[in-house]
Amino acid sequence: MQQQDHNEILDTLNQYAEQFNSMVQKILTRQAGSTDTAAMFDPEHLQTLLTSKLAENVQVDTSKLIENQMAFMRQQTELWQQATKAMFGEKAETVAAEERGDRRFSHSDWSENPVFNYLKQAYLINSKMLQGMMDSMTFADPKSAEQVKFYTRQYINSVAPTNYLFSNPEVCEEILKSKGQSMLKGIENFMRDLEHSPLEAFKITQTDMSAFELGGNLATTPGDIVYQNDLIQLIHYTPKKAKTYAPPILFVPPFINKYYILDLDEKKSAVKGLLDAGFSVFMISWVNPDKSLADHDFVSYMKHGPIAALDVVCDITGQPKVNMVGFCVGGTLSAMTSAYLRAQGDERILSLTLLTTLLDFSEPGEIGNYLTEESLNAMEQNADIKGVYDGRILGLSFSLLRENNLFWSYFINNYLKGQDPAAFDILYWNSDATNITSACFKQYVRTMYWENKLKTPGAIVIDGVPIDLGNIDMPVYFLSTIADHIVLWQAAYQGTQLVGGDTRFVLAGSGHLAGVINPPDKGKYPHWVNTELPDTAASWFDGAEQVEGSWWPDWHQWLATHDSTKVTAPKPGKHKAYPAVEAAPGSYVKKRLD
Repeated sequence: MQQQDHNEILDTLNQYAEQFNSMVQKILTRQAGSTDTAAMFDPEHLQTLLTSKLAENVQVDTSKLIENQMAFMRQQTELWQQATKAMFGEKAETVAAEERGDRRFSHSDWSENPVFNYLKQAYLINSKMLQGMMDSMTFADPKSAEQVKFYTRQYINSVAPTNYLFSNPEVCEEILKSKGQSMLKGIENFMRDLEHSPLEAFKITQTDMSAFELGGNLATTPGDIVYQNDLIQLIHYTPKKAKTYAPPILFVPPFINKYYILDLDEKKSAVKGLLDAGFSVFMISWVNPDKSLADHDFVSYMKHGPIAALDVVCDITGQPKVNMVGFCVGGTLSAMTSAYLRAQGDERILSLTLLTTLLDFSEPGEIGNYLTEESLNAMEQNADIKGVYDGRILGLSFSLLRENNLFWSYFINNYLKGQDPAAFDILYWNSDATNITSACFKQYVRTMYWENKLKTPGAIVIDGVPIDLGNIDMPVYFLSTIADHIVLWQAAYQGTQLVGGDTRFVLAGSGHLAGVINPPDKGKYPHWVNTELPDTAASWFDGAEQVEGSWWPDWHQWLATHDSTKVTAPKPGKHKAYPAVEAAPGSYVKKRLD
């Protein structure tokens, strides 16, 4: 290294130290006097949670624990011996290797440089020891075991040497290459994200936010807003065919996300797929609420959402029946809506499609690891104070379910390497968080996730009407995805045992989003079908047949079988009572939290 380069790097390090101190001061100032901390990320709460769980009725297999400790000491001793050989230029054997597919250690220096190789292997040995300790414990409550293992995993992945400035060879390489400028850019990126984060959770940039525009290159399918109220705008899409199937499609997307995951662009749009297949399509676009809407609860979302939209869709099309399609939380809401209407003799829902939807919350997946009575009370209190539950907190909680891919990789790229993330449409959508009204958040999380009332007939009563999913006697199409970590497909399958209608369950390849948005021309993932519905998901899968390609054609055919009548396609904005308010995608979806 030339003396000039050396001086430049030293000067940059001084600038970095100044900016780092400024950053720390700003963080402390932001937190000063604030008692608002998201319970799921509060270190004090997590310490109390883990301590209380470990103090519960836990049985320790002492022989397994001792065996784990002995193996740990043997590996550490062996690692020191091999590291010493490597430092003297001798051939060293690998003591601990990363799992296949672990991209964190892909840089050649993790294997070839003795220092970085030692750091990697020491980390892997320590990680295995901690995991072994967890495996030696048997908890009286299986949920406690899952929570302790979940937070142990979070800790293990957070302390990886890849996540620190001078213990990651890629970062060191970038520092030398840029003469330290990458560190300054990293601080700049961090401060930018800090400005756009709520006090309760840090919002990390995952994509080039300037690369996308709603109505420009996202949410591009033409249509008009034909109705709106405090909670929704209703999009009527321009039909692609002169004649369409008589029963229209009404999408009920999740109110914890923006609807356009179902209409990313013309190549990845479930909406366009239905229009091309000859259906009339309507879409609910949920408002991004502020505290003025705090009192709208889950029931209010039902009445002002799918029920209000159902009235409008029937009026505009002149059709007495509608195919309702709910996605994730929107599916849960659609199922409750269907049961509520059927109990009153309202048969306007011709068929119900539930995409990656839970009706029985006894297996909530990794999301359930965030929930304890204490954390739930704290989250409800937070929502009461603000009138909404901040969608950015939810966004972080979902990202940390896949922490290495959706958090730490961007932490390294943005802040340690000082680089900007690439443009990625799904991650743009993923970062476009939306609030939930405090009343809806509290009612949904406690009633569904915590108390699991929806599956029990009559446990939920709305306006004197007991909700019984068995009243759902219309045809129901369940779609789950095999690698879904948010809605486990085995848990979603249990919903087939609760509804009363003629039911079809289909399992798609991939995960929560990619498995659903899988156009036929791509055909990236297969799907599995089985006309039988045995008591368990495992039995269903044992008898299932794998079919190559997208599940969309199967679904489109299923929709058409209920009423194949063709009518002149209704055009948006032409009904006298429902003129176009504005062009799709509308204004509600464009309101961002940052």
